[in-house]
Amino acid sequence: MIYNFDEVIDRKGSGAIKTDALQERYGQSDLIPLWVADMDFRCGDFIIDAMKKRCDEGIFGYTMPSEGYFQSISEWLKNLHNWEIRQEWFSYIPGIVRGIAFCVDYFTRPQDKIIIQSPVYHPFRLVPEAQNRQIVLNPLIEENGRYRMDFDGLKKIIDEDCKLLLLSNPHNPIGITWDKESLKELAQICYDHNILVISDEIHSDMALFGNIHTPFATVSEEARNNSITFMAPSKTFNIAGIVSSFSIIPNEKTRVPFYEYLHSRELNEGTIFAYIATEAAYSKGAKWREQMLSYIENNILFVEEYFRQNIPQIKVIVPEASFLIWLDCRKLNLSQEELNALFIHKAGLALNDGEIFGKEGIGFMRMNIGCPKSIVEKALYNLKNALL
Repeated sequence: MIYNFDEVIDRKGSGAIKTDALQERYGQSDLIPLWVADMDFRCGDFIIDAMKKRCDEGIFGYTMPSEGYFQSISEWLKNLHNWEIRQEWFSYIPGIVRGIAFCVDYFTRPQDKIIIQSPVYHPFRLVPEAQNRQIVLNPLIEENGRYRMDFDGLKKIIDEDCKLLLLSNPHNPIGITWDKESLKELAQICYDHNILVISDEIHSDMALFGNIHTPFATVSEEARNNSITFMAPSKTFNIAGIVSSFSIIPNEKTRVPFYEYLHSRELNEGTIFAYIATEAAYSKGAKWREQMLSYIENNILFVEEYFRQNIPQIKVIVPEASFLIWLDCRKLNLSQEELNALFIHKAGLALNDGEIFGKEGIGFMRMNIGCPKSIVEKALYNLKNALL
């Protein structure tokens, strides 16, 4: 089957945060929304059909996962990421950000320190701060538009109060597929200092241009024994609203008490459609994913070329994974306030302000190109005219 990713779907009035929160967040409701990290592509028919089948039954009572639910996940991870997991390692969780919050609550105490590698997904900072934990920054090192982890800096900032390191793998907002050696070195440092690594791998299925995602827990015994991995089909199959995340914890000493914590609060039980949509996505969605990634790659190449020819002051950091593009706007020589005003008020675009990802994001914007190419074209045309 050939899927149509060119279809333009008007999401206004549907309750979609991407469109219906524009007035509240940006002060205008008529912007082209290229911010929230979900896509504007219609969900695959295999997921819709599976949910319709359950709807036709007409009863939506308490539901347990089918035998095929875990099997679909384990086979997907084995086939795509060469990672064989055991069922006892696994648990449903009601969202990855919530999963991070649960880890902060369970594994740390107020005023404990949590390490993040900025610029990085902003809930990594906001969630621990809301729980009265200290954020310790170990910024990525940028060199000619490429980013790498600062291991020397990490060793310097670690002290006995550092309890967790939050890893974005692949990295959001830059789209880095971390290489095995970097992950292995990170694992060793954290293992040596008894710092548990929480690896957010929600974009793991969206490696682009021949890049490969490496699950953190697979790179070494130290990583395997000192990590919690969070994954979900939500980004790949555009089902974020269904809340279909899960955790994988190989180490029994970490896993058993944490899963008991989740179980005692009934945080490990999925909704009826979470189970159904996940199983359908992983068992029947390979071709949809393949075509979607090809469409995303073409959008990225179009954006890169458009900026090169028409807006050379803005540099496109081509992502190795995901549908998010990190735009380096520093050569515009604008303050962050002026930069946001350019995109919002002059170009009519809603992007993510780079500064929310940390001070290292000043001068940057995050652009979501997970939408029909016609929308991307219109957005870039608006931006070019705004700069005339």
